[in-house]
Amino acid sequence: MISQAKLQKLAKEHGTPLFIIDHDELRKNYRMFRKYLPRVQVYFAVKANSDPAIVRTLYKEGASFDVASMPEFKIVYENIKGMPAKQRQDWIWDKIIYANPNKPTETLEELDQYKPLVTFDNLEEIHKIKKHAPHAGLVIRIKVPNTGAMVELSSKFGCHPGEAVDLILEADRLGLTVEGISFHVGSQTTNFDNYVQALQLTANIYEEAKKRGYTKMNLVDIGGGFPAPYDDTVKPFRELAKVINSELERLFPKEIQILAEPGRFLVATAGYAVSKIIGKAVRDGKTSYYINDGVYHTYSGVIFDHCKYPIRSFKKAATTLCAVYGPTCDALDVVSMAENLPDLQRGDFVYSTNIGAYSHASATYFNGFPPAKVVQVNE
Repeated sequence: MISQAKLQKLAKEHGTPLFIIDHDELRKNYRMFRKYLPRVQVYFAVKANSDPAIVRTLYKEGASFDVASMPEFKIVYENIKGMPAKQRQDWIWDKIIYANPNKPTETLEELDQYKPLVTFDNLEEIHKIKKHAPHAGLVIRIKVPNTGAMVELSSKFGCHPGEAVDLILEADRLGLTVEGISFHVGSQTTNFDNYVQALQLTANIYEEAKKRGYTKMNLVDIGGGFPAPYDDTVKPFRELAKVINSELERLFPKEIQILAEPGRFLVATAGYAVSKIIGKAVRDGKTSYYINDGVYHTYSGVIFDHCKYPIRSFKKAATTLCAVYGPTCDALDVVSMAENLPDLQRGDFVYSTNIGAYSHASATYFNGFPPAKVVQVNE
């Protein structure tokens, strides 16, 4: 954890808006995941925060990677490009999954040289992969319950479980190998039963595939959704891990490889945002502060991720209910309409914690304002 004094020092040194990444926290979160889910190979979901320094730190920790575009693939590739060719190819096969079920043909053609592991969830994608990336290994993604997730994903991705074996057999008929099954229970999932149901559905598909003569699968990808501790309502990770470990033990023999794609869980608590007050007004009787960061920038997760990031002051004083707006000319640029803050002045710093995931990753240059400067600490 970075102290308030350190945050203020960095803001004075580098200016604001500032986005700070604590690499000690990244390592702590990765090691916690490995501790409580020892059977699971950790594939960091690069989309959560694709900063190359984050990828490098997790690479050094031994992480694998879930990528969903060629630019993300290349960020990871930078860490292995110096390996001998065979070692590099083996590393890609073992440590990268391209977990976007729908891929442009140009992407498949570029990926094919690496003999990648890729996901799919429909018949059209099978034929596309056969034509443009015939050396790929396949993982079928199924639709599972996303009940209670902060971000629902099942409406866009995943085949119906009842269709899965038919799709597996069609891929096999075309000479492709389906290595296993993947799912995603929804981002920031606090409903542990989603994992229980998804694992049971996966086991059922394994059994049906075996009965219908397909025995080439050897992995289960349990996706992401592992919740970050944004507040006290989020149960400890070890409790979710206990549920998952129990179901894995019950449903899948040891020779089945288990993958997971945590993104938010690894990076959320490693991120800090520091900005400053650039304006102040009273609107409809409520004090309103304007800061030099907003929903088009580090606070983009307010819009895209349905997430709240409390604005905190470095001053200790009595507070009142305030509104906080971003710097752009768009009325959508509202960070919060209900923050308890003391009386602040132009130039005062404010900050947010737990803002490392789906924040700076989706920042824009809207209205001519650039994204916050990134500072790495404890690398």
